[in-house]
Amino acid sequence: MLLLHVLDLETLEQHAAEVEAGKIYNGGLMEWQRAQSFFADLERENQLILNAAGEGIYGVNADGKTTFVNRAAQEMLGWTTQDLLGHDIHAKIHHHHLNGEQYPSHECPIYQSFRYEQVNRIEDEVFWRKDGKPIRVEYVSTPIYDGPKLVGAVVIFRDITERWENERKLRDAMDQVAALHHQLEEENAYLQEAISIERAHHDIIGRSEAIQEVIRQIELVGPTDTSVLIRGENGVGKSLVASAVHDESSRKRRPMIHFKAGAVSPEKIESELFGQVRGAFAGALKDRPGKLELAHGGTLFIDEVADIPIELQGHLLDALQNRVVTRLGDDRSRSLDLRVIASTNRNVDREVQAGRLRQDLMLHLGVFPILCPSLRDRPEDVPILTAHLLRIACKRLGRKVPVVTEGAMRKLQDYHWPGNVRELANVIERGAIVSQSDKLQVEIQSQVVPGSAPTSALLTEADVEQIRRANIIACMKEADGKVSGAKGAATLLGIKPTTLYSRLKKLGLNENDW
Repeated sequence: MLLLHVLDLETLEQHAAEVEAGKIYNGGLMEWQRAQSFFADLERENQLILNAAGEGIYGVNADGKTTFVNRAAQEMLGWTTQDLLGHDIHAKIHHHHLNGEQYPSHECPIYQSFRYEQVNRIEDEVFWRKDGKPIRVEYVSTPIYDGPKLVGAVVIFRDITERWENERKLRDAMDQVAALHHQLEEENAYLQEAISIERAHHDIIGRSEAIQEVIRQIELVGPTDTSVLIRGENGVGKSLVASAVHDESSRKRRPMIHFKAGAVSPEKIESELFGQVRGAFAGALKDRPGKLELAHGGTLFIDEVADIPIELQGHLLDALQNRVVTRLGDDRSRSLDLRVIASTNRNVDREVQAGRLRQDLMLHLGVFPILCPSLRDRPEDVPILTAHLLRIACKRLGRKVPVVTEGAMRKLQDYHWPGNVRELANVIERGAIVSQSDKLQVEIQSQVVPGSAPTSALLTEADVEQIRRANIIACMKEADGKVSGAKGAATLLGIKPTTLYSRLKKLGLNENDW
């Protein structure tokens, strides 16, 4: 009996332990079942509302497992309830950022809702559809309680992909509008600058065969997109011919962008041509398009192309051939669609041989050459030019147009005009000012012989340039061709060697001239 009693006691103790373990297990199971029952009741009680809602709605328990998914969420995500219920929904739809980086669940605002009792409103994230495509969403994740106990969270989201795309397109459109506005402002500034520059005349004037040939060439090449190289002395009207070529083309709806290389310091030519971004170099305080970019869709006129430094000529050729331009300091290329007209007063062959012009660049630019004749080679055009220029000068001065006598005209036609039409315009305007009667008074400086002094107190720009040229040649001869040093030409002139080098280049002078 005693042995039986002992065995019964051991059996009872073992049974008691098993009961206690069962209570723990059953308690956890009951707790999980209670949470499941809570979400099931929640879904059942609100079934009509959930399925009628336009937003996607789903629930997760405290372990991140999906408890319900409404119809809109299934349609937006492509996942079915069978795909999601009881599974970690973060791993299904929220596992990666749009850039491909992993999205750990502990960093997810939804996780924070059912772990740290936070309501989170997120305006721009992505959920991943079953087919692997992302959709942009905004959502609110809210913790859910069963009495005082936190049991999970409910997420309400909407697909904002179309709205985001429309906003992106709007932003892009606004950026384009801003860029176009900036470009128009820049173009307007260049146009205003061009308008402010006094021009001798606004039409190609002349009846000579030489001028008629120029007009015929303009009519031939104008309607094409062919590159044009205009050659001729200073003052013959090369920019006027360039404008006429542009006006004959289909690009005339856009302004012709004028780049005068000789008017820009060598160190600024690159940024003027190619543009810049802020911080590209010291003094680059803002983004700025260059002349190439401004001429997109229109025509770029490079006046005195030989003044572009040789080291930049290859860069220019590359941009023109590849039809792209990259601003200084930028890594983004912009496409180019433009026509190029260039001009020079230099002897192209001599400049190429001297290494100051790239032959490949001149071949690219000189597909269709036009030679502008000097005024001394077409004296028959002087009368019609005089009448035209006199009307313009008097209109600007607010004076009555004086009569041009035969003697005055003979004097004008007999002069050799080293400064060409530009010099004629200066002489005519000066005559309109000094004439006190109804007859035009003409004062012309006689031809300047190198080394001699002019006989008139009034000098034209051509006179001054010719005197400077003759003086520099004389100094270079005196210095045996040396620019710098104690006995160099720069010392004789009292200027810096760099200044003299710049003047020699501008005047197109080399060792063959002394």
